[in-house]
Order: sequence, then C-alpha cells, then structure tokens
Amino acid sequence: MIIRELTPDDLEACLRLAADRQWSREERKWLFLLQGGEGYGMVDPGGELVATAILTRYGTRTAAISMVLVASRHGRQGLGGRLIGHVLDRARGATVFLNATATGRPLYERLGFRVTSPVAMHLGTFTGQASGASRPASPEDLKAIADLDAEVLGADRSALLTRLFDFAEQIRVIEDGGVVTGYAGMWRNVGNTVVGPVIAADPADARRLISDLASQVGGPARIEVEESRRELAEWLTGHGMAAGMRTSDMVAGAEPLPGDRTRFFAPVMSALG
Repeated sequence: MIIRELTPDDLEACLRLAADRQWSREERKWLFLLQGGEGYGMVDPGGELVATAILTRYGTRTAAISMVLVASRHGRQGLGGRLIGHVLDRARGATVFLNATATGRPLYERLGFRVTSPVAMHLGTFTGQASGASRPASPEDLKAIADLDAEVLGADRSALLTRLFDFAEQIRVIEDGGVVTGYAGMWRNVGNTVVGPVIAADPADARRLISDLASQVGGPARIEVEESRRELAEWLTGHGMAAGMRTSDMVAGAEPLPGDRTRFFAPVMSALG
C-alpha cells in the first residue's frame, strides 16, 4: 500500500469508495473539497484507491480533516490510522479538527483527538417565515465577511469563502449600522439543501439568517448544530427540522481552537467547520 496525493481527476474513484461504505454520491461536495484542500489516498498494488482523507488548511493556524474512508474489505487493518497519521504530519503543527461518527471516534481518540462538542444534524422542511432582516451578499461584501469570519474562527478562511460564493446557492449578510455583523450561506447537496455556515452576533440574528435562507428551500433543509445550542436546537425542531444523526466535533491535542466561538452557530459542512 502506498499513499499518494489525490486530485479532482480521482473524483470517480472517491465516489466508488464512498458507495462501498454506503455514503451518498455527494459529487459536488467531493469536488469542492478536492479542489480546495489536499487529498491523500492509499492505493493497493493494483493501483485501486482503498482509503481517502482530505486536509483543508486555514492559513497556518488551523486545518480540517475530512472524508476519511477505508474500503470495507480493508476494515480493521490499520489503514485508517496510517493515513490519518500521514495527514497529521502534513498539517505541520496546525491545530487540526474533524467531525467524527460514533464508529470513527475510537480511532481518532487513539490518535490523540479529544471531543470538544456533540453535534446534532437537524433535517426537515422548514416551516417558519423569512425574517427580512438580512440581504443577499454581493462580491463587494467578501472582504467584510472574511474579516468577520477570521475574527470568529481565529484563522484566515478567505480562500474558502471566495470559492463559497460560487459553490453556494446563496449567501446572506446581516448588518448593524452598515457594518456586517453576521453572514450565512446555503448549498445544494444530494437530497437536501445544507444551511451553513452561520456566524452571527447573537442567537436572535442566527435565527434571522437561518429563516431567510431555509424559508426559500421548499424541501428538506439540513443544518448541523452543537448540542449545547439548546435554544437554537429547540427552535429548529419547532420549525420542522428535528434532530437526527449525532456526531462529535474533535480536536487533536490539548490546544483549543482559536477565535470567538460564541458567534459560531453552524459550519459550512461537517467536513470544513
């Protein structure tokens, strides 16, 4: 088995591996991650892709690991641990985080990750009304959004946000005195529309941003929220988006993630934070 870098040309091989593990065919998501991150794959002697992981850097301070997969026929052979170890070495000292299922969590704990928060996926047709408090973002808002995002997340995600403007169905901002104090986006996935990221000055503004986006979906919408956000979780459940699958946000090492997480309400996607 050797480890090599992945490119967008490996998309079909990644999708075949995902299907082997009964993952949805999330073609847009895989391509977005492969284009913006560093993909690593393990291949067998015949050249077939048998394991994947993607590292997405935010400057030099933080990085996300995602799309960790091992072919079912190679389960419990140590391939996942070997590949994640390689990716952690490539992170070069950045604070690394990921979102883990219950199945994957023991592996990550053995590799030094610790749980920072349980997360619930809320899914359903949103029954609330638009608040009218936000407006569609334009490319001219990108700098203000990136500056706010860096303040809240403690890292430079401007490259991700630039790409998000093309990837997302819509991005909206909320202002106070002409200053952008919050923003949110939504993007189309397989069978649903994901609302995220959501960054806002307070829970009320977070609800306003979510309402202005989710009310436009007209079908299943999805948002991932830390379980400690009980008020937001209850509000989502009361508006047709009940909590379902539970996962865990995890960070490698003892250092906390930087930034002001009190204003962070939902990730772009679980793969990216």
